[in-house]
Amino acid sequence: MSVQSANLSNSTVLRPLADAVPARVRRLPEGMELFSRPLVPLAIVLILAFLVVLGISFARSPVAALWGASSFAVAIWLRGGHGWAFDLSFASLIAVGIAAGELMAGNSAELTVMFTAMQVLEIVTALILIRRFAPSDPFSTVDGSVRFLIAAAVLAPVPAGLSAAACLTLIHGHDFLSSFQTWWFGHALGFATLTPLAMSITRDRIRLFAHPARLAEGVGLLLLLAGVVTWVFLQNSLPLSFVASPLLLLVAMRLRLLGSTLGLILVSLIAIGMTMDGYGPFTLNDSLTRSEQVMLAQLFVVLGCLPTLLVSSVLEERDALAAAARIGKRNAELASGAKSRLLANVAHEIKSPIGGIIGIADLWSSGQLGPVTPAQAEVTGILVKTARQVEALAHDLLDVARAEAGAVLVQLRPTNATGLMEDMRRSWAVRPETHGLAITLTRNPEPVIALADSQRLAQVLDSLISNAAKYGAAGGRIQLSASRLDDHVRLEVRDDGPGLSPEKQAQLFEPFNRIGLERSTIEGHGIGLALAKRLVELQDGRIGVTSTPGRGATFWVELPAA
Repeated sequence: MSVQSANLSNSTVLRPLADAVPARVRRLPEGMELFSRPLVPLAIVLILAFLVVLGISFARSPVAALWGASSFAVAIWLRGGHGWAFDLSFASLIAVGIAAGELMAGNSAELTVMFTAMQVLEIVTALILIRRFAPSDPFSTVDGSVRFLIAAAVLAPVPAGLSAAACLTLIHGHDFLSSFQTWWFGHALGFATLTPLAMSITRDRIRLFAHPARLAEGVGLLLLLAGVVTWVFLQNSLPLSFVASPLLLLVAMRLRLLGSTLGLILVSLIAIGMTMDGYGPFTLNDSLTRSEQVMLAQLFVVLGCLPTLLVSSVLEERDALAAAARIGKRNAELASGAKSRLLANVAHEIKSPIGGIIGIADLWSSGQLGPVTPAQAEVTGILVKTARQVEALAHDLLDVARAEAGAVLVQLRPTNATGLMEDMRRSWAVRPETHGLAITLTRNPEPVIALADSQRLAQVLDSLISNAAKYGAAGGRIQLSASRLDDHVRLEVRDDGPGLSPEKQAQLFEPFNRIGLERSTIEGHGIGLALAKRLVELQDGRIGVTSTPGRGATFWVELPAA
């Protein structure tokens, strides 16, 4: 029994380990998800073989048109995965597909090996350059698009093109320059059109065509583009640039990157295919060979139509920035709302205990709680003064919260700005804070009438005069003025204090920012000017300051004239 129990125990322990071994063996390395479904690699091989056969059939014209194998392989490689295991496996996969296409097209074993090696070299070169110099989603920005086109379309075909041209020259005696041109033009055009199309197919971009109206618009624009370009080539008279480019721009503006790449491929196929059949403006010159005529058509597509790809990249980048701005605005509004609610709650929580403190201090100072000594009377006076300051802060916090939440009601009516400033002057002239200060008002022969809320405007002026009394008292004078300028009214509060530097002026209207005077003996919380700015804006006005260090400061408010 003991032996049997031991065997059962061992089998129980070892069975999970035995079951785990095949799972680890079957697990694919990181980045190899593409090979987890056998039909996908098979489909890639078949597509590559078909594109190679198609390209070779055109090349025997003897002109290379759209060689799609390289561009398709690069796009799938970039989107498929990464890592050395994936790169090695995918390189072998595309080599099989290209070689199968070469053999199916009837090439000899020698040419099959040569062209397969050249195309794999080209694909690997393009992959290295794109990964090194282009971002992961290159066509979402103009900079990324330019980097991709230079890396893939301009530079990547060069090493393979030179190698292929050298082999054809040595083996078959072909003209080196002509062979290189044929290779470079065809493959560069494929990288510039087919690869962007394959890389632009994403869920977000396809979702743009989910609406039937947008889908119908896209199909209609592409059919119109194809029909017009075909008609132009059949006429053999009109330059293609004056017709295709505006339509491609329209497609780029309406259909963005996906539509723009589809339009480029349509124009390329029609322009090159019809030129090869002897149609179009590039066939009018009989002194050129058919190969040279097709190269002109390819060159025109690159120079005349390809810039529309950059236009679509500009629009994609703008859309992304606009979306980011909308998200940022929404987040800022949510944060502002949360801050306003916090301010309101804090202010409400402060008001109740402060009111109790003031009441108790009043009872204490009046002797209703018992005899009061002179020291106690002084303490209660300080206590009440401090509590009043905290109470004023609570009211300011409530006003700021209401203003930022849009809960402040403003009734704009014709308001006598001169009379309001005279009332403010008289009120401040008898306050202890302005003892020793001369407050004057520059009067106008005629009343200055502004379209404003008199209560809120008085609150703004009160804050400006309080600010001048605190920080500009060294000058000994506060000067008020009201004037009409064209269709608006300008109110000014000027002091002869130390003035403000440009750096401090830029921070004046920020909440809780006392521009470096937090530890000074001057009382304040940095809320008044921020609240004044918001109240002026609610009255369709503007507020600002003009100041020079050492020459005082002039705070001004501009409101619509009544």
